Amino acid sequence: MPGVLKAAPTVPLVVLAPGSALAGPPGAARRPDKEGPLIRWPPVTVHASMGRMPNDHNPPGGISTRLISLSDVPADQPRFNDYDSFAEAYAAETENNLISGYYTRPAMLALAGDVAGRRILDAGCGAGPLLAALRDRGAIVTGFDKSAGMLEEARRRLGDDADLQVAELGRPLPFPDGTFDDVTASLVLHYLEDWGPALAELRRVLKPGGRLIASVDHPFATYLADREAGRKTDYFATYKWAEEWTVGGQKALMSFWARPLHAMTDAFTAAGFRITVISEPAFAPDTPRELLPANIADRRRFLCFLFFVLDAS
Repeated sequence: MPGVLKAAPTVPLVVLAPGSALAGPPGAARRPDKEGPLIRWPPVTVHASMGRMPNDHNPPGGISTRLISLSDVPADQPRFNDYDSFAEAYAAETENNLISGYYTRPAMLALAGDVAGRRILDAGCGAGPLLAALRDRGAIVTGFDKSAGMLEEARRRLGDDADLQVAELGRPLPFPDGTFDDVTASLVLHYLEDWGPALAELRRVLKPGGRLIASVDHPFATYLADREAGRKTDYFATYKWAEEWTVGGQKALMSFWARPLHAMTDAFTAAGFRITVISEPAFAPDTPRELLPANIADRRRFLCFLFFVLDAS
């Protein structure tokens, strides 16, 4: 099978994903919880969803993250994952950074292959950069997102006639059965505790033989980072993480769900998908060298996200 998982190198480079306990500016001190030890981030650490670089690569006004304990969040605080509150800033910060522009998006496009004439649904499309790239390659695209603010950013990018709808992954979707040749779901499943309802709906709207192309947090990257930090995380558990993000000077509370690889593959097959590809891709060959931290510059691959191609057979 392409993209077979490989053992981590002796001194692994870990690129932390949303929900990772160690995500945050290198060199900054953080406590993972009240009882945990004080952690200082190694200089190789970057935050996957926003492409956090070591200090000399961070542009002014970028995105920073801080792990928080769920028990410490007051009940009257704003809700979690409120992308509406920082949609414009988030879209700008993640447009062409390393992790979004030169790793995740190129990997998704490579797995999609020739999409000319194919009807593609982008689940959790955000500001629409993947939708735009697929459309440029000849696909007929539709997108949905829970955040109306992010869809406003997507409409600015794609035009007023773009097929964009407010809908929530995990709830019934406003599309007939068998509508799409492909569904892309890039970095969205990790917001859900239960993948079952979401995958069932995505399977429903796919044509027979259609594909779900998904990317998720790499479970071993999170687990390895926890071990290095002295945390006693159970790799085989499904558990919730919380972080505070600062995006363009605005603070937002974010929460995510981590799970082991077998829980992911079990969910896919239970929903009627056949796994055809598991990929751990390299960053794009045209990545500007100035975007690469010194620890990555001479490497092609690193632990960050895990990519799947699933057939609705």
